Amino acid sequence: MPVLILIAFLIVVAVAVGSWLQFSERQAADTVHTVGSSAVDRVDVEAAVQSVDAAGRELVLRVWVTPRGTLGEADGAAPVADLSLQTSGATVRDLEFAAHERLATRDVQVALTGGSISDYPFDTYETDIAFRAQLGGKQVPVRMLFSNADTLFSISAEPAPSRQEAVVALELARSGSLLVFAVFMMVVMWALAAAVLIGAWYLTTSSEGVVWPSFAWMAATLFALAAFRNTAPGTPPIGCVLDWFAFLWAETIIALCLITVVITGVNKALHRDAPLR
Repeated sequence: MPVLILIAFLIVVAVAVGSWLQFSERQAADTVHTVGSSAVDRVDVEAAVQSVDAAGRELVLRVWVTPRGTLGEADGAAPVADLSLQTSGATVRDLEFAAHERLATRDVQVALTGGSISDYPFDTYETDIAFRAQLGGKQVPVRMLFSNADTLFSISAEPAPSRQEAVVALELARSGSLLVFAVFMMVVMWALAAAVLIGAWYLTTSSEGVVWPSFAWMAATLFALAAFRNTAPGTPPIGCVLDWFAFLWAETIIALCLITVVITGVNKALHRDAPLR
């Protein structure tokens, strides 16, 4: 009975911690950072991160532009003059919008600096996002509303001081749920390797010969571990921290245990079946 109570308590604690982590991530995803001018006549830029490509060292930013006050017409659906939205050096291209034409969303690529995907799942990156607007050839105030829609990354935004421009410095890191899952994967890999090692020790020290079910179990674990590793979110490349901390060593231990058990089992079986002289 005390054991059941302890198990129930651990389950409740685990669910509570998981709920708190999920709520925290949801709150962070719903957070909108406001940067730039608050003037009545301005250009609003809603910038949302859609996806982060750590291997390609870039993120995709979806941009929605709305001119406010006397700068727009039809409730901000179109600019009153040609609108040019100049971006930071990390952004691939600037945005141009024709006068009196309906504004549509644009996707732009932003380059990332610092960090390396080989540090997965502890890799971090940095970049700057800036918007400077010109309407009819004259600079106008800009306000940026920044948010993050990529669940695999958590992004912290630090506004930079500016007058009419909107500038924000970003720091990207793996999300808490991804980090927890990646650490859990490493723990499972070492646990499976330890289980195979204990089984191999028992089979090699016992008097039994070839135990075929144990070979099937070890071989299945060897290949299942590789498939399990490929389920890591974010598709990390071979050679990342996840591999060097757990996967490669676990695979090596299991493979060596399998070979050792086969050789030892066959040797015992041959000696046991050999005719007495």
